[in-house]
Amino acid sequence: MRFGPLLLPLALAGCVTAPPAMSPAPPPRPALPATPSQSDESRALATYFRGVQDNLMARGLMRTDGGGRDVPFSKRQLIENFIKIALYDEYINDGATMIPRATESRLRRWETPVRMGLIFGDTIPQAQRREDRATVSRYARRLSLVTDHPIRLATPENANFQILVLNEDERRAFASDLTQLVPGIDRMAVRTITNMPRSTFCLVFAFSKGDSPSYSQAVAVIRGEHPDRLRESCLHEELAQGLGLANDSPAARPSIFNDDEEFALLTRHDELLLRMLYDPRLEPGMRADEARPILRQIAGELLGGES
Repeated sequence: MRFGPLLLPLALAGCVTAPPAMSPAPPPRPALPATPSQSDESRALATYFRGVQDNLMARGLMRTDGGGRDVPFSKRQLIENFIKIALYDEYINDGATMIPRATESRLRRWETPVRMGLIFGDTIPQAQRREDRATVSRYARRLSLVTDHPIRLATPENANFQILVLNEDERRAFASDLTQLVPGIDRMAVRTITNMPRSTFCLVFAFSKGDSPSYSQAVAVIRGEHPDRLRESCLHEELAQGLGLANDSPAARPSIFNDDEEFALLTRHDELLLRMLYDPRLEPGMRADEARPILRQIAGELLGGES
């Protein structure tokens, strides 16, 4: 499979002022790639999501402190949160659409190295691209350290976990690109991505071959219209969910796997969930009843004397 990033053509600089007589003229310098402008709808969405972020932060949400003494959790809570988040699916597929319904599933994760690639829409500014690459590179290193699993930023051509940063019009027109990016992707997944409603901030699909519980590909979609905190929050949640923490739970705290938006970035609690998920004593395909006694042992080791 080969799929390149959405790159912009280079343009030559407009005019070069002639130097003083007798001095050799310098070669023309190429201009920075031109960034096409957003549509009116995309700009309106950017204004809307800026308002969403401002409102959440004004209410004390979108925390970045990772959780402290004000949000303690016990070994029992950690185990139950793991079961709800890693061993349940958030949605079911009825063949036509994704329906929100928590359904018991089995443990799924990556057994092969995870190579994350960033694909940007044409209208994403260069400064945002640099910032997003730096964020994903740092976060991939953190995820790799936490899980003890190889995870790194790669080029889109060599990636198996693609991260799409697209503005509204680009995402709607991305259907044919998705079929090249993930050969065999079903129509429902394509429709879910291209028809993403405003109420969906971001999403991720992780895919396996056949009935295997081991992931082989993933695609995350991040709205290009998001302001800084909301965009980083989406990256943190979707990339972690794409590793196998597929569900959300209102009981999980402090956690990004909770739709209350209290925490924006991966917390200590969430790091422990990832450590548990990639502990070699657990195996892909396990159900909750099989995993529970092992989880008790792992949680005891992770939290030590903590209650």
